[in-house]
Amino acid sequence: MRTCLWVFAVVLVFGFVDGKKIERLRTERISGSAGDVLDDDPVGRLKVYVYELPSKYNKKLLQKDPRCLTHMFAAEIFMHRFLLSSPVRTLNPDEADWFYSPIYPTCDLTPMGLPLPFKSPRMMRSAIQLISSNWPYWNRTEGADHFFVVPHDFGACFHYQEEKAIERGILPLLQRSTLVQTFGQRNHVCLNEGSITIPPFAPPQKMQAHQIPPDIPRSIFVYFRGLFYDVNNDPEGGYYARGARAAVWENFKNNPLFDISTDHPTTYYEDMQRAIFCLCPLGWAPWSPRLVEAVVFGCIPVIIADDIVLPFADAIPWEEIGVFVAEEDVPNLDTILTSIPPEVILRKQRLLANPSMKRAMLFPQPAQPGDAFHQILNGLARKLPHDRSVYLKSGQNILNWTAGPVGDLKPW
Repeated sequence: MRTCLWVFAVVLVFGFVDGKKIERLRTERISGSAGDVLDDDPVGRLKVYVYELPSKYNKKLLQKDPRCLTHMFAAEIFMHRFLLSSPVRTLNPDEADWFYSPIYPTCDLTPMGLPLPFKSPRMMRSAIQLISSNWPYWNRTEGADHFFVVPHDFGACFHYQEEKAIERGILPLLQRSTLVQTFGQRNHVCLNEGSITIPPFAPPQKMQAHQIPPDIPRSIFVYFRGLFYDVNNDPEGGYYARGARAAVWENFKNNPLFDISTDHPTTYYEDMQRAIFCLCPLGWAPWSPRLVEAVVFGCIPVIIADDIVLPFADAIPWEEIGVFVAEEDVPNLDTILTSIPPEVILRKQRLLANPSMKRAMLFPQPAQPGDAFHQILNGLARKLPHDRSVYLKSGQNILNWTAGPVGDLKPW
């Protein structure tokens, strides 16, 4: 009975509000420091030197497999392209605040389009050996003023299975560098303090092509499309998504409030724009492109991933725009969501409608003020100036070049 009353209230709020009121409710600026940070302009606050590396580290990989341009790890490619023409780029390394190495460590795809991270450590070591031999800047800090884009499932741990990623740990040569990565989880060996957590790549033009009129009612209460079980990699079940996705399916597959399925319809983007809540559960890693899609399409993200560190958390007020559900509370998901007052939902939707929020989650071509490229630069600018302690004394070494698995030490 309570659920029926809540659904009736939703229909009243979302289906029959007059057009003028909808217009007044449509957007809301983020208040306080979060909104100010989101609108920061990094130009003039930092200078970045882009190393010129042989094409085998980047362009040749892309030429070999153009699919790398569209997969969810493509930020490594577009960040390179952006920096080449960015006003923060300097051609004089002596005046640089940061040094960037254009390496595409996830552009090695299976026939199914899944990135293989197993060559990435050797590629990284090879590139670092090159820049440390040909330029003096790496050696003076052992990479503390360098940043790398490592957008794989578990970042610079370079494995798609968490247990093995933890066993590997972050590549030793990257321990002092700033890592720009999609993976973020508190108290995890694959997330260094000071790393910049970014959104995964989602194709902006494709998403724009599927926009529907904003006044179409949101008639779907909860929406999700994706795997609940990964029978190929987790045949016994329970390991994939730490059982959270399986719990969603087992508890709500027959619940009329939940539009959930493994099917991926051609109307996927349109359906998200017709939904009030979009589930964003962890998979093999805690993050997924659904976070980006939900924000862009104004669907309140329901984040099911304990201890997740979300993209640009110092600029995007995730607590205000999303709903956080502990993995162990998934069986109570219906009660949790139907208990949220309509006025709270409306405010979350107003915040999500703010164009600044959407821009911050995307890597558009060409770049736009406030987009994900600029949020990364803002994150780097906020880490300046570098503490004097990062500069090593003559003859001082901190990193161990022979540390790590034996396979990582082989030439690339």
